[in-house]
Amino acid sequence: MPKMKTKAAAKKRFTFTGTGKIKRKHAFHSHILTKKETTQKRNLDHTATVSRDDEKRVKRMLLH
Repeated sequence: MPKMKTKAAAKKRFTFTGTGKIKRKHAFHSHILTKKETTQKRNLDHTATVSRDDEKRVKRMLLH
């Protein structure tokens, strides 16, 4: 049986922290930024962690 491939989309979007949590970026920060408030754009700039509910799904995509 061949090896399972990692989902390329997930590989580009998620990274693991040293403690095993999964980091992600916020949505809505790539275009149409003129109508958004400065504080909203600043808050979207930070990375976030994947919620516990989605962690299992993301790990399966990354085969980790």
